[in-house]
Amino acid sequence: MADIEPLLQNTSTSEIQTADHEEQAGESTSTKSKTARLASLDVFRGLCVFLMMLVDYAGSIFPIIAHVPWNGVHLADFVMPFFLFVAGVSVAIVYKKVSNRVDATWKAVLRALELFLLGVFLQGGYFHGINSLAYGVDIERIRLLGILQRIAIGYVVAALCEIWLSCQRWRQDGFPGSYTLHWCAVLSLCAIYLGLLYGLYVPDWQFGVVQSPSLVTANNSHVYTVKCSVRGDLGPACNSAGMIDRNVLGIDHLYAKPVYRNLKECNISSHGQVPQTAPSWCHAPFDPEGILSSLTAAVSCIIGLQYGHILVQLQDHKERLFKWSIFSFAFLGLGLFLAFMGIPLNKSLYTISYLLVTSACSGITFCILYTLVDVYGWRWLTCVLEWMGKHSLSIFILVSSNIIVITVQGFYLKSPENNIVHWIVSVFVHK
Repeated sequence: MADIEPLLQNTSTSEIQTADHEEQAGESTSTKSKTARLASLDVFRGLCVFLMMLVDYAGSIFPIIAHVPWNGVHLADFVMPFFLFVAGVSVAIVYKKVSNRVDATWKAVLRALELFLLGVFLQGGYFHGINSLAYGVDIERIRLLGILQRIAIGYVVAALCEIWLSCQRWRQDGFPGSYTLHWCAVLSLCAIYLGLLYGLYVPDWQFGVVQSPSLVTANNSHVYTVKCSVRGDLGPACNSAGMIDRNVLGIDHLYAKPVYRNLKECNISSHGQVPQTAPSWCHAPFDPEGILSSLTAAVSCIIGLQYGHILVQLQDHKERLFKWSIFSFAFLGLGLFLAFMGIPLNKSLYTISYLLVTSACSGITFCILYTLVDVYGWRWLTCVLEWMGKHSLSIFILVSSNIIVITVQGFYLKSPENNIVHWIVSVFVHK
């Protein structure tokens, strides 16, 4: 567990060693820089955890902050890009000096693997939630991808870029000349993503869902057929991202309750049931953290890596904020332009426009927190978020495994159903 703490928790990543610049600035400046703690990185990570908890627990009560069913963005749709961004910033700090690239690569891969497996354990289906507190999962239906798995993928891609694609001999020329190959990797990942998203042909496909006894066929499942036979479709039914996941991972290993069920076409009930009259694809699993969208998600991490380079190489607050702002508003303008040109903001597909807009918002948010916390020293405003950032992995485990909910449910009046969790769900969610 200790090896994966730097991915979600600001330990060694919180202190920026700037020896090269400090020698030029003098001994007093050196002492001050070495003892300075980048609290804003902890605060940003704590903000990610807070937003995750907010949208998870309050999203059913206030749909305006929950995930958008398909195209568009709500507050919940910024949480994953924020996590990826801050992971990328941390990579720049952790791997700013690599003496042995092979050893560093092994460490990065092992850390990512540990985080990936932890994600499978927490989000694979072992913990059944507030309505069924049983433990265990059918191996044939375990979910393979999820939040931590996506962070692990983004982390290892960014780490490999930092370890192998940073041209050490160019570093005296300054930023960003040293990292040209990083941007080549970004363009390559985006090109592969666009080629697969728009170029793959999606045929008609079928899937089976276990239903009530009156609706099942001989093999205990109702078979649905989804008519596609298209190329380049970005709808929930016939996109190539879903096709890749169904063929590589298997449809039984995808997220069983995709957010697109909240679309009007699916006519989902307050209890989360999709009627038989809904389109066939409304019944199908779909993973918002799928294989294809992980390519652009990894780009989010690489973009965070570039912000981390600015943090490591530059010492002046104004210069850091200036370069961060240039990046952020350039990404925002380009992302909004692509959205205007017809590439929708879509979290489930992690489209290029969504990648750019959310990366820009991540950068702008980081600039604000950096100004408040590290420039003006107003840490009292964000002390709770800073604490959450330092313990982000532990909090994530407690939240995603429903341990907190189970603990609260353990306190009831006379009968187990008379608990505050059951009351909140019945009054606010199933109203």
